[in-house]
Amino acid sequence: MREALYYQPHQRGVVCRLCPKECVIGEGLTGFCRARRNVGGKLLAVNYAACSSYALDPIEKKPLYHFYPGSYIFSVGTWGCNFACRFCQNWQIAQDEPDTVAMTPDKAVDTAAGAGPRNIGIAYTYSEPSVWYEFVLDTARLAHGRGLKNVLVTNGFINPEPLGELLPHIDALNIDVKAFNERFYREICAGRLAEVKRTVEQAAACSHVEVTCLVVPGLNDDAAELEALAAWLAGIDKDIPLHFSRYFPNYKLDAPPTPIATLERAYEAARRHLRYVYVGNVGAEGVNTHCPECDLVVVDRLRRESRLTGDKKCPRCGSGIAVVGDIGF
Repeated sequence: MREALYYQPHQRGVVCRLCPKECVIGEGLTGFCRARRNVGGKLLAVNYAACSSYALDPIEKKPLYHFYPGSYIFSVGTWGCNFACRFCQNWQIAQDEPDTVAMTPDKAVDTAAGAGPRNIGIAYTYSEPSVWYEFVLDTARLAHGRGLKNVLVTNGFINPEPLGELLPHIDALNIDVKAFNERFYREICAGRLAEVKRTVEQAAACSHVEVTCLVVPGLNDDAAELEALAAWLAGIDKDIPLHFSRYFPNYKLDAPPTPIATLERAYEAARRHLRYVYVGNVGAEGVNTHCPECDLVVVDRLRRESRLTGDKKCPRCGSGIAVVGDIGF
C-alpha cells in the first residue's frame, strides 16, 4: 500500500478525486472501486504493486492495430474497477478478490526490458488500470526512462487532472466506449458517457488512441447510435481506429451473442466516417488493415505480413496509412 494521489479531507472522511464518481469515503471504508481505503484520514491505494495477471501478449490483443503492429508487450493487471458492467469479461479480477503476486514498478520494468527484442514495453490492462493509478504512474515513468513504451487499456472514466499528469508517460491507449447513450452507461455499467468522451478527446490530443465498442444485442446495437459513435470519433480524427467487438454472455448478462449481421452493419456504417474499422471476436474476419482509398489489404494479420512501403504507404495507390512505430511482422 501507499498513500493515494488526488484526494482531499471531507467532513465525512475523505473525498477521492481520481475518477468522476468522487467517492466520499469514511474511516476504514473503501470507495466504489474497492482499491482506495481511508485509514486514519489518509487515502491509501491498497492494490499498489498487487498484480493479479501478467503475460507477454501480442499488441493486437489489446487491441491496438496501428501501434507497432506485430510487436509484443508485457501486460500487467491488478484488481478493482470504478464501473460495474453487467457483461464484464474480466469480472473475476475486476469485481472479485483474486490472488495476487507482488509486482513493484522496478520488477515490472526489469521484466519488460528482459522480455526480448520484440517486446516494446508495458501494457496496463486486464482490470481497470485507472484504479491502479499510483502504480501505473510510477511504473510508466521508470519504463520511459528505460526506453520502453507504455500502453493503457481503459474504460476512460478518470478525471482530467490525474489523466493530464499520466498522459505524458503513456504512448498509446485503447479506450472502451461501451455505448453511445447515457442510459446504457447508467444502467449497465454504473458510469457516465460524457466523462468517457472527454477522456477520448483529451488523450487523442497527445497520444495514439484506438477505441473499442462491445456490441450487445438489444442494449447498444442500434445502427444509428453506432454510426453516431463513428461520426463523433471522426470529428476528433478520422484516423482513430474503431474496433467493434462481438459480445458473448458473461458475468450477470445472459443475452445471446451478437449476430454477425449486426456487426457487419456497424462496420459499414462506421466506414462512412472513419478510415479504419475492425470487427473482433468473430474469428478470422475483420482483423486486416485495408487501404482507405483503394481497399488493398496492407497489413495482413492472418498471414502476419505487411505490404506497406518503407514510408508506410499503400503500394497500389500511394496513400499514407496511419501506423505508429515499426512493423514487427
